[in-house]
Amino acid sequence: MLRVRLSSPAPGRRGARTLALVALVAGSLTLVSLGSAAASPAPAGPAPAQQPTGGPATEPEQASLVRLVVPDQAAFERLVASGADLTERVRFRPDGIEVDAVVTPSQLAELRQLGARSAETVQTPQQARERATESQTTAQEERQLEAATDEVTVERAAWFRTRDGYFLSVEATTSAGADPEVTLTAAWRGSGDTSGQAELGRQVDADVYMGHQTVTPVPAAGRPERVTVTSSQGGRATAQVTRWPGGERPPPAGPGYEKDFVTHYMAPAELYDRARSLHRRYPKLTDIIELPYKTNGYRRQAQAVVGTPPAGAMVVTSHAYGSEGGNDLAVEVVDPGAPGRPLEVTVDGKLITVSLATDDGGSPTSTAAQVAEALEAEAGELVSASTYRGNAGGDVMSPVPLTQLSDFLEAPASVSRKPMRVPALRIGVHRDGSRTGVFAYAQEHAREWVTPLVAIEAAERLLRNYDNDPTTRRLLRKTDIFVIPSVNPDGANYSFYDFNLQRKNMRNYCPPAQADPALRNTWGVDVNRNYAVGSRFDGYFGASSGCQSGVYAGPAEHSEPESRNVIWLAQRHRNIKFAMNIHSYGGYFMWPPGAYKLDGRVTLPRPTPQEEAYFLQSAMTIERGIAAERGTITWPTQTGPVTDVLYSAAGNSADELWYDLGIFGWDFEVGNDLWNPETQEWESVGFQPEFDEGHDEAMEYASGLIALIDVAADYRERRG
Repeated sequence: MLRVRLSSPAPGRRGARTLALVALVAGSLTLVSLGSAAASPAPAGPAPAQQPTGGPATEPEQASLVRLVVPDQAAFERLVASGADLTERVRFRPDGIEVDAVVTPSQLAELRQLGARSAETVQTPQQARERATESQTTAQEERQLEAATDEVTVERAAWFRTRDGYFLSVEATTSAGADPEVTLTAAWRGSGDTSGQAELGRQVDADVYMGHQTVTPVPAAGRPERVTVTSSQGGRATAQVTRWPGGERPPPAGPGYEKDFVTHYMAPAELYDRARSLHRRYPKLTDIIELPYKTNGYRRQAQAVVGTPPAGAMVVTSHAYGSEGGNDLAVEVVDPGAPGRPLEVTVDGKLITVSLATDDGGSPTSTAAQVAEALEAEAGELVSASTYRGNAGGDVMSPVPLTQLSDFLEAPASVSRKPMRVPALRIGVHRDGSRTGVFAYAQEHAREWVTPLVAIEAAERLLRNYDNDPTTRRLLRKTDIFVIPSVNPDGANYSFYDFNLQRKNMRNYCPPAQADPALRNTWGVDVNRNYAVGSRFDGYFGASSGCQSGVYAGPAEHSEPESRNVIWLAQRHRNIKFAMNIHSYGGYFMWPPGAYKLDGRVTLPRPTPQEEAYFLQSAMTIERGIAAERGTITWPTQTGPVTDVLYSAAGNSADELWYDLGIFGWDFEVGNDLWNPETQEWESVGFQPEFDEGHDEAMEYASGLIALIDVAADYRERRG
């Protein structure tokens, strides 16, 4: 494992650096309505998840995608440290910092104790493919200080144009940034008497002042040319406004160029079948690499809650997976109907019968704790038993009718429950390590349904256009491409068929007190917190040791086969120099460092100025490819190192690829906010938008992925 010398937080800002956590001086919270389910046909592919049968004690709390607001940076750090299942969409508003999170009502109540309040529910379980309705714009009165003049620096001012018009992004710092009352205002002028102004939000991350910025790009009537940033303390600075990539027409494709190969969201089995079918169709241009580490499988032990929670119930769990016999087991608790009887457990095939002890009057006397102990002793070859959620189990149990154990998995029988072998599709004319390697991998997080479509669409384009497009032939001759369509197939199946907001894999490390069936949606390991550089185990911030946390790092680095597969492929093929980790949603383009230690905000070592310039230059090229499809722009403030533009993510894959293997590792966050010209607001899209939107995201980010391959081809030419 890499041991690194820590860098100190750099004072001020660099031109290429973008802002992360801010408290917005003036802004708004905008939500999105996707309309009713009847507004458009349901996407093809897997059927929506159905609720499992069973009583209240076995039903998990329903989780929703909720927009939280915390009042300040300290509260935000407590939120991250709690292990809350936060999305990558962080925005800032007058009264604090907002972040989308996947929470149940109980989890939301716990987060309120940490200072969070819920602004809106963005997506309920019944609105998995819908966007939430808009909220009204709020405003805050300005407060300014009468103090000495400060020094203001414009770090970056950029404009871009989409089909909806011109937009401006500004980043600046003030020498008085340690004062939370200092405000900055940007005013601009440009072509055609264009003018306007916007207040900038203040960024503080881990108690370190980072600067001010426009939190979302602001609309401009025309092309901005010069911007002046003025401080409430009297400082002022003026700068030219440069053009940001985007809005250009796509390069002309050769005659007969084909694209648009995805028609619906796909579960893992179909994704893997598509990869293997491409290999069968193009055997001279592809290989299938079967990754060595099988996943745990879409499977769980069968369980039942027997009795009346909390003190009069026990949780019975099969040793066998439900699909391997556990679902056949049943438990009953009976009153022997006679006085002075002992507690007895009998096993008859798959039926376990508990006969309660009785007193001299014939009344049952066995407590839940005693019954659980007896089950362990007499039926321990089949099941384990424990009291409910760590309760002492002191209540006397009542008779319970025959209760069937269940793994509560809702996928049809056609979905395999066995451990899965994950394939990688290798594409190129020269697949011998002699060409620059590009590694694309998707769906580390199960609920990100668009991301595998990006990988499959790009692979289809590369292979189908090889014969008729000179640019595609050049890419396949100059590069060696590796594609994993879905890193986390078990979690993805669970997201498709059981719980659409599942983030993690299906490996359950929770102890009995946290492992009854109603908690099953909280189990699993966050694959993108399970890597071995800048991890929680090294003291870095942004992952959790709690087995129910949305960012649970697992019991050890690389404890999970999913993360081991990613690193195995990169280690085995050392010609790989570029990697893209495809995530959603929020519209980010990021690279290392991706984690810092909280005390002092000490990051992993930053790339050299030359390396960071190459990261940024390449990112801008790739973002042009994304924008060419439908004009979608990845904002300047969301382009940069992870720790600058988002938050600390301890143990993520891009950091290990970069620091241990020297691979330029990027992260897409597909699903950029969309500009609503009617409301004049940016609107979010969610993990599983209606397929029309998911399709468009796949199209544009597949173009971005191919642009990365083009960057790799040039890298080979310059150094080969």
